[in-house]
Amino acid sequence: MLYNLILLQTAPAADYSGIIMIVALIAVFYFLMIRPQQKKQKEIRKFREGLQKGDNVITAGGIYGKIKEIKDTYFLISISDNTTIKIDKGSVYPSANDAKEQEANKPKA
Repeated sequence: MLYNLILLQTAPAADYSGIIMIVALIAVFYFLMIRPQQKKQKEIRKFREGLQKGDNVITAGGIYGKIKEIKDTYFLISISDNTTIKIDKGSVYPSANDAKEQEANKPKA
């Protein structure tokens, strides 16, 4: 009977250490995986909101073009003299040259 009492007394300490380890793992996962991804998504959203008529962009499919018109959910992009395509706002990225210029002009912290 004394052995049962000793085992029951040590059980809660083991549970707390397990819970602490799980919380620590979740915190590490959040700061190394989730937070940087949210930050990147915020930057992309900010870029898309700042696009204006005449900006050079790349579509998700790899098509280079210049924004001709901006609507609520899509862009009209001119890809050559007589060719205009309609694409969703979610599939637009900055052109490689613009991205390099922005990175070069970005103040270093």
